[in-house]
Amino acid sequence: MTGAVAGPEPAGTPSDNPPDGPSDAPPAVVPYEPIRAVPVRHYGRWLAGLVVLALLGWLAYAFSQGDILWGTVRDRLFDHTILQGVWHTILISVCSMAMGLVLGVLFAVMRLSRNPVTGAVAWLYIWFFRGTPVYVQLLMWFNLALIFHTINLMPLYKNDTTAVMTPFVAALLGLGLNEGAYMAEIVRAGIQSVDEGQSEAAQALGMTGAKTMRRIILPQAMRVIIPPTGNEFINMLKTSSLVSVVQYTELLRAATNIGSDTTAIMEMFFVASVWYLVLTSVFSVGQFYMERRYARGSQRSLPPTPWQRIRSNLSTVRRPKVA
Repeated sequence: MTGAVAGPEPAGTPSDNPPDGPSDAPPAVVPYEPIRAVPVRHYGRWLAGLVVLALLGWLAYAFSQGDILWGTVRDRLFDHTILQGVWHTILISVCSMAMGLVLGVLFAVMRLSRNPVTGAVAWLYIWFFRGTPVYVQLLMWFNLALIFHTINLMPLYKNDTTAVMTPFVAALLGLGLNEGAYMAEIVRAGIQSVDEGQSEAAQALGMTGAKTMRRIILPQAMRVIIPPTGNEFINMLKTSSLVSVVQYTELLRAATNIGSDTTAIMEMFFVASVWYLVLTSVFSVGQFYMERRYARGSQRSLPPTPWQRIRSNLSTVRRPKVA
């Protein structure tokens, strides 16, 4: 009779017949092969990057072959008239945005009020200025003298409307009032995003409605209000080019005037575009850090800064070491 042939014992399985020697001897060390980690290669990612670079190169070549005097663009970039137009653009944008912020908070609170009169007035304001083009509003303010020949604030001030409604005042009213309507909706959304329990807790502590709004609601609503507000300001920088219709010499109008005198029309459009891109980039950086600051109360880890993102991307490009 043939018995079953025993196979090799698996590693680490205790044998029925223990080896000769002391029972407390250390187990034999089993040699192992080191693991070689191979990083995943993203060929599609590299291919997409090459296609984008090729398209950008083709676009740059096309512009370089166009009938454009790039030397004029470089020479006019810091022209005195252009720099004055840049300053006027920043001034009218900042003043209009400040006016829009104040009006936005005011009309947002009015619309959320339980008073039907203030709520209706706020609704009418938002409805009118959001429903009509800002271009039309600018023209209406600039031609206000056709309706009111004088501005008469009996005990305080009286003057001709044409003397009061300068290009700057018309531009400020047109942009600021229009922005106030949009900001009112943004602020209202931010206030409504705060949990009602916060208001109830503040009232339980004896706070008045105004103090609750100022100390409790608005600080928490800023996290929601800041991102669209920054976006509105970036949009305001570009929308300010419309104020040329009321004879206010901002960046685009300054560039257009130089282009008409020198026939370098397209070159001056490039100059204006460069400055708009610079202004937008600068204020976008400010918006990013403001959002990052107000995100501290709601996020455990803050979003990375641009420099941190660059370092992270560079680390992914480097080939990781083999373990």
